[in-house]
Amino acid sequence: MEYTRLGNTGLQVSKICLGGMSFGDANLGGMHQGWILDEEGTRRIIKKALSIGINFFDTANIYGYGTSEEYVGRALKDFANRDEVIIATKLFFGDSLEPAPNTTGLSRKAIFNQVEASLRRLGTDYIDILYIHRWDYETPIEETMAALNDLVRAGKVRYLGASAMYTWQFQKAQYVADKHGWTKFSVMQNHYNMLYREDEREMMPFCKDSGVGLAPYSPFAAGRVIRDWDADTARSQTDEIAKKKYDATEEQDLAIVKRVAELADRYQVSRSQIALNWLWKKGIDSPIVGVTKEAYLDDFAGAFDVTLTDEDVAYLDEKYLPHKIVGAL
Repeated sequence: MEYTRLGNTGLQVSKICLGGMSFGDANLGGMHQGWILDEEGTRRIIKKALSIGINFFDTANIYGYGTSEEYVGRALKDFANRDEVIIATKLFFGDSLEPAPNTTGLSRKAIFNQVEASLRRLGTDYIDILYIHRWDYETPIEETMAALNDLVRAGKVRYLGASAMYTWQFQKAQYVADKHGWTKFSVMQNHYNMLYREDEREMMPFCKDSGVGLAPYSPFAAGRVIRDWDADTARSQTDEIAKKKYDATEEQDLAIVKRVAELADRYQVSRSQIALNWLWKKGIDSPIVGVTKEAYLDDFAGAFDVTLTDEDVAYLDEKYLPHKIVGAL
């Protein structure tokens, strides 16, 4: 495993982050019920991740409606030293299939309540990185940033992050925090992969210029970058969110997927290793990968032995066409 500083922070993170959207109680229903792992499966994946040197773990209160946090928290407590791992979680959507008023969003009340619930489920007294999962159009950003700052000052949160929003929104939040002397966001968890590169226009240049770390979600486009487009998997058949993100642009994206396969054959490596190298070449600190099989983690670890040339990256980039915005609300 290789490690890097997350943006301009002193935080050392593995260059691969394990995502928790694949973990949770499928019996609760909702958007991930067709392919998520139960607690036993979650523990196997986390134990394997730790064994290859991953120290960065990401989840959210909405994943498995709280059960992902529970599974991740218990596994890390049993298999890791708390001081040596980075636990990130997110708030905004809440932890219920049918949320009640004031249990979602980014009001002061909702933020404090959601953080307390996440701390209980994770079984820890602090969160290393707390992300706002989306932008809240109903709450003044001043209220949100003040509440987040208070959580940092109280020691319940170490660093702040944001996810999937427009650059003007992220810049506004940073400006408000700076104006009041509050804690600013240190990391952006945006939607970014070979098939969706819209954040290259504004978000990523802004983050790099201001020292904000990049830990994008969906680095393989829900598997579409690293397998044949028509491959039959549990997730490809049941993940309705991924279908909405990518199926509409299948024709234009297929050309890129074919080039990934071509380079993988040329270098005699896996497609995922090509995709991870492409992300690192783009300046990504730690892409968030979701896995349901331990073997995938061994495959990802092999990416450190592969290096794409600038010509390879240009070849992969050449066929990209603009996409509609997906992720930001």
